[in-house]
Amino acid sequence: MNEHPDDLRRQFEALQERVSRLSAAILRFSASLDLDTVLQEVVDSARALTGARYGVIATVDETGQPEDFVTSGFTPEERQELADWPDGPRLFEHLRNLDPPVRMADLPAYVRTLGFSADLMRSKTLQSTPMRHRDVLVGNFFLAEKEAGDEFTSADEEVLVLLASQAATAIANARTHRDEQRARSDLETLIETSPVGVVVLDARTGRFAWVNREARRITEPLRSPDTTPEGLLKGLTARRADGREIVFAEFPIVQEIGVGETVRAEEFTFSAPDGRSVTVLVNATPIRSADGEVESYVATLQDLAPLEEAERQRTEFLSLVSHELRAPLISIKGSTATVLGASPVPDPAEMLQFFRVIDEQANHMRGLIADLLDQGRIETGTLSVSPEPVEVAGLVD
Repeated sequence: MNEHPDDLRRQFEALQERVSRLSAAILRFSASLDLDTVLQEVVDSARALTGARYGVIATVDETGQPEDFVTSGFTPEERQELADWPDGPRLFEHLRNLDPPVRMADLPAYVRTLGFSADLMRSKTLQSTPMRHRDVLVGNFFLAEKEAGDEFTSADEEVLVLLASQAATAIANARTHRDEQRARSDLETLIETSPVGVVVLDARTGRFAWVNREARRITEPLRSPDTTPEGLLKGLTARRADGREIVFAEFPIVQEIGVGETVRAEEFTFSAPDGRSVTVLVNATPIRSADGEVESYVATLQDLAPLEEAERQRTEFLSLVSHELRAPLISIKGSTATVLGASPVPDPAEMLQFFRVIDEQANHMRGLIADLLDQGRIETGTLSVSPEPVEVAGLVD
């Protein structure tokens, strides 16, 4: 029996409307990279397109463990009851292993055949499908309870399968984006808290893409309160270890970094126009695009001021040690020279006096050397201490 043209037109219009709504839904949740937004958009759209009362998406991570649990159509109380249901994880695991899409006309009866309680089965009908991305399971999609108690149709199943496929791709993209954001955040935290200064320059614009905390601290003596990093750079002169100078006001930074020179542990002295300067150890390397063009320039700066201060203290320390050791050595040398050069030979009493001087000064030198060794052990953390009782009066004396 042929259908009336009006009926065909209405069916066509209904189909056209459904396709339009389906396309709009796919565009909506494909446009977002926020995982929670994607999941909620998908399950809400599936309910609206199929007329289902309830919708659930349960995702799994790379190891197959449950991860996200997103619902639509449930009251907060119903959702909590479902989440707390003891048989829920086992039922989900069973349904997850049903590889093809499934439609059930009597869900409570099916649940009872599995040995589970059907008390929370508010729905009689169910359709479900796995969500896969490149043959990897990312979760399962469930819709329950059609309007007026009708069963889900093959058309509903087609909608669910299509949405599940699109959702799996969107979920994979959202997870990739989330992982990239986490990795970027971890990297930014690592760079920002690094004890070495890090700067990243954009090769096209000459602007700083990144200046970490240590780099800002190192260059602080060169900056005026309102000077931007780019403004500071324009007024700087860089003197290299071989004496070459770069005046950035005359040679734009874009020109300098465009050369793409790699610098390995070279000492640079950066000077401001008013004479203020800092000396740093620089490592720098260009980051190139696939066609070999320099896209950015990454440099690390190590403040040499602490090393210079340590060298100054070392020099002072060596000078002090040399002075302290020279005094007893002079006494020892003077005593031995007097004895050996005396004519006639000194009498035994006078000779004994010289030996006492030599012995005292030798003990003094031994004490100084022991103190030096202890100082070295303290710095390396290897000094051993043996506590023992002692009279306080003796210490005071």
